[in-house]
Order: sequence, then structure tokens, then C-alpha cells
Amino acid sequence: MSVILLPATHVAAAIGGYDLGAGRTVPTTAAVIGLVSAVLGGLALARSAKRTSAGNRRAGAVAALLLGPISAIVGGLHGANSAGGLGTGNGLAGAIVAVLLGVLGTVLGGLALACSRRPGRGAAS
Repeated sequence: MSVILLPATHVAAAIGGYDLGAGRTVPTTAAVIGLVSAVLGGLALARSAKRTSAGNRRAGAVAALLLGPISAIVGGLHGANSAGGLGTGNGLAGAIVAVLLGVLGTVLGGLALACSRRPGRGAAS
């Protein structure tokens, strides 16, 4: 049995007639990272309204603050360098979604971190 190794630039998944190459994979991955950031930030913000331990709030907020800018920067760079417009298969729509979700995750994570540091709340008070 022989295995053919291809460089990563030549690997593409053809599903239903669509070619999923690097033009769509990079912004899609960045958008998923942004979605994770927004969910973590939202959960951390929801936890900051409750009386749970400060460690849970801060961990989710810090994770959202780390993943959000990564998503926004990767999406922004891909959007700036993509040729063509929406619907051309260059990943411009995914890049826009990645930027929006990354900014949303960053804002939610920042709000959750600010709420977790408020005096008179949590286990430290």
C-alpha cells in the first residue's frame, strides 16, 4: 500500500462541486475561532452576573480576549488581500464574519473581565 504525500497547498476537498481551498479555509477557520471567542466571552459575561467563582469568569474572559483579536487580525488580513468581491470564492465573506465575531468576542471578554474585577463581588470580597 503506497501513500502519496502532497504539499498542503495542493490539498483541496471537493464536496458537492465546491472546491474548499486555502481561499475559503483560512477565513472559515478564523470565523470559527471568532465564534468560539464570542461564545466564551458571552458565557463569561453571563457568569459574571452570577455569584460563581472568579476563576471561571476570568478564564473565559481571558480566552475570549486572546482568541478575538487573532480572529479579527487574520480575517482582516485575508479580507484586505483577497482579490475580487463577494461570491467569487476568495473568502471575503468569511473574512468579514471573522472580523465581526472577533471584535464581538473581544468586547464581551473585556466586559466580563471588567465585571469580574469589580470590588465587592466574587470570592475575593
